[in-house]
Amino acid sequence: MPTIDPRVDAYIAKSAEFARPLLVAVRTAAHKACPDVVEAIKWGMPFFTYQGKNLAHVAAFKQHLGLGLWYGEATNAARLAGQAMGNFGRITSMAEMPAQRELQRLLKSGMAAIEQGVPGPTARRTTRRPPPEMPADLAAALSKAPEAKLFYDTLAPSHQREYVNWITGAKRDETRQRRLATTLAQLAVGKRWGWKNERPRKAD
Repeated sequence: MPTIDPRVDAYIAKSAEFARPLLVAVRTAAHKACPDVVEAIKWGMPFFTYQGKNLAHVAAFKQHLGLGLWYGEATNAARLAGQAMGNFGRITSMAEMPAQRELQRLLKSGMAAIEQGVPGPTARRTTRRPPPEMPADLAAALSKAPEAKLFYDTLAPSHQREYVNWITGAKRDETRQRRLATTLAQLAVGKRWGWKNERPRKAD
């Protein structure tokens, strides 16, 4: 039996108007594809789990939606330079969402991978370094910018460390303040540090 989490209802209700039907579409697909799906809120965003494993997550920002599938075919999709969290880039409308039938198929692919014991994304990182120590001014700024903090918390420690090192590497206070403001602006729209220098992967 599925497990409904009322916190997911609250998350959808408080999200931007454009994001609500997208969030509902993901939720609907998860329940249709996986009758035993369990809803949860992790790192401030809705997750859909199966057999105790993360099957999918979704996060609504001011102007886009991030959708991530943790197992199955979608995890092999190429990521674009500066792409938001997840496997489908910055989703801003229903037209940019995978169709219901396709999304359900991808979710079922993830379920099959879980049932087969395929290692998940976390299991593959056996030597992952711990998160960096967060500077007080960054912590204070993130506490007032929930969307930026949401994306920061989903970053791998190495990507968090890039932002921290960039901020703490400033020699003058005014430089540090500018870098701090840039950090918040980039995190709020789902961008990693150095996103401008990333190269898109070529299509096969």
